[in-house]
Amino acid sequence: MPAGPVGHRTEPGDPESWRRSLLRAGAMLFGTLVLATAFIAAYAGALHQPTPKDVPIAVVRSDQPARTLLAAVRQQDRALKPVEYADRRAADDALDSREVYAVVASTNTGGKPGLSLVTASAAAPLAAQVITQTLQVAAERAQVPLAVTDAVPIAGNDPRGLVPFYLAIGLVLGGYLGSTVLGITVGTTPRTVGRAAARIGGLAVYSALLGLAGALVTGPGLDVWHSRFASLVGAGALAAFAAAMAAAAVQGWLGLLGTGLVILLLVVLGNPGSGGIYAPEFLPDFFRDMHLWNVPGLATDLVRAVVYFGPDATARPAGTLAIWAVAGLLLLLAAAAFRGRRIHAHT
Repeated sequence: MPAGPVGHRTEPGDPESWRRSLLRAGAMLFGTLVLATAFIAAYAGALHQPTPKDVPIAVVRSDQPARTLLAAVRQQDRALKPVEYADRRAADDALDSREVYAVVASTNTGGKPGLSLVTASAAAPLAAQVITQTLQVAAERAQVPLAVTDAVPIAGNDPRGLVPFYLAIGLVLGGYLGSTVLGITVGTTPRTVGRAAARIGGLAVYSALLGLAGALVTGPGLDVWHSRFASLVGAGALAAFAAAMAAAAVQGWLGLLGTGLVILLLVVLGNPGSGGIYAPEFLPDFFRDMHLWNVPGLATDLVRAVVYFGPDATARPAGTLAIWAVAGLLLLLAAAAFRGRRIHAHT
């Protein structure tokens, strides 16, 4: 198709070229229709009726009063899932590493038995809310006082916990868009391994800048978070680079048609699979399982872990995102070595 003024493409003049253009446009519109429909179905299917199921809550194995209460709750509703630990320190460590959303324990103050509930609302505000409300009702029925403490509260400027999700989506979106822009402007499959390495380096720098931009916007810009700035920059750069490498690898092997597959994985399925403000235990099983490996879900978990928790909570999402990044990098190099040489052999 001939080029017109800068930023414009001219229509083909002869009837045969016009018909071919219409066929290509029809195929692309159909593909867009399928993706848009899948996007609607995925979001509506995952988030139209979030229902908590097996939300993990820690309890010490020898703490019979707390175990009895949780067992009674479990018999009536499968919303909560007791997870037993050898001692209180192990239970608290599980809360810090985001293995559970709360710890329940029996107390005895002045000879009066009671219960304590320690939550971490920063991990998932709605999960903490469901746990608190459920155990308050159960404790009231058992006529046992319940003291609730939030050990890791959500930021005051983000009461619903939306900012980690939106930041993660922006990082992932920016990552795959950066790769797509390079594919459109300089070609989806590098001619040589050296050129692929240069593209990887460019996307790494771009991802680092995007991570810095995201941290600046959510930190000093919006004043949501006030600490761990450098860690947030690193987390953002990793999330963006993982998305960019995944997109570059798919596009390197499939061309621009691979962009549709990238959108399907990272947006259509990835965004609802990340859960948004909902913990994965609130999602249907398909999306709940996807949360453990899809890039948007991992990015959301990593941002929450970096801002509110410690190294133990960051290990799994950071490690899995690193696997995405390395796998994409190697596949892009392979595409340049094998497909690039064949495609460009006669050009």
